[in-house]
Amino acid sequence: MKEREDFKETVLAEHKEEPPMTKQDNVNNPAHYGKGKIECIDYIQDFLTAEEYIGYLRGNIAKYLHRWRYKNKQEDLLKSQWYLDRLIKLQGKEQT
Repeated sequence: MKEREDFKETVLAEHKEEPPMTKQDNVNNPAHYGKGKIECIDYIQDFLTAEEYIGYLRGNIAKYLHRWRYKNKQEDLLKSQWYLDRLIKLQGKEQT
């Protein structure tokens, strides 16, 4: 189990890139999702049940993995990874 966690941490660290501060980050912080007092994703998580939220995350992972070749290329892969990271963190919290 420890080896799996170490491997997962290594893979995630290798694929994490810090965007330049002057460039809009459409993966981690799209401007149109932060117009209110809370992030859209936090609002969605708040009003869905735990199972519904997991389904929401899984659906977005599938959507971005499906369309990456045809639409936004690497940006869609990174978006899929972003939702997968949230799902991984959520599952980690549930197991502790």
